[in-house]
Amino acid sequence: MKRIKLEVAYDGTNYRGWQIQPDEVTVEGVLNQALSVLLNEEITVIGASRTDSGVHALGNVAVFDTNTMIPPEKISYAVNQHLPWDIRVQSSKEVAEDFHPRRIKSKKTYEYCILNRNIAIPTKRLYSYFVYYDLDVDAMQEAANYLVGEHDFKSFSSIKTQVLDTVRRIYELRVERDGFMVKIRVVGSGFLYNMVRIIAGTLIEVGRGAKTPADMEKILKGRNRSLAGPTAPAQGLTLLGIEYENQ
Repeated sequence: MKRIKLEVAYDGTNYRGWQIQPDEVTVEGVLNQALSVLLNEEITVIGASRTDSGVHALGNVAVFDTNTMIPPEKISYAVNQHLPWDIRVQSSKEVAEDFHPRRIKSKKTYEYCILNRNIAIPTKRLYSYFVYYDLDVDAMQEAANYLVGEHDFKSFSSIKTQVLDTVRRIYELRVERDGFMVKIRVVGSGFLYNMVRIIAGTLIEVGRGAKTPADMEKILKGRNRSLAGPTAPAQGLTLLGIEYENQ
């Protein structure tokens, strides 16, 4: 028995998120089915990030155990022949038997894209959030600076979250404009349910002048979801990658 680590990219548009749900099509479910057919054994992957419905990924991570004789590095090529066009395994490799993608210290990088112009571009609609009013990127960056470091992010977590510990660490949070696209890139040790999308929604509020950068400190200290901005739509969010300690 050996443990295989996969790096998985997918367009989340047609899926009800990563995690298996009854009577729903999910990335995890499709991946399990494809691997089971390929390897002729029951495969259940363990994913690193349970992305929401409509959220995309370039580098989510999953592991599974197998008895296959297929060389680990060849599994990615083989399983892609059994996957739909909107899911692709980018790489596969053997890792230690005790490697668990959610229990090893890591840095996750997410990017939220905002199409900021007067009129929407149809080809961007599935991969960005359209905002027609002008956004002050400098103010958004000033606000973002308050969130860098270790904080209690309860105000930036969905009320549906089931975790008791809402303290997380953000290593980097940058807001940049690239033509008509405003990109929010955040690197952290881990994120609460909807945390990145709530951060994005709050920064958009700052960008349009509904909140000030200094309000961020009050929102953090308030530890109340109602103080932060709305949850930005899922289609603007992409998990870019996960970097593991000692990997």
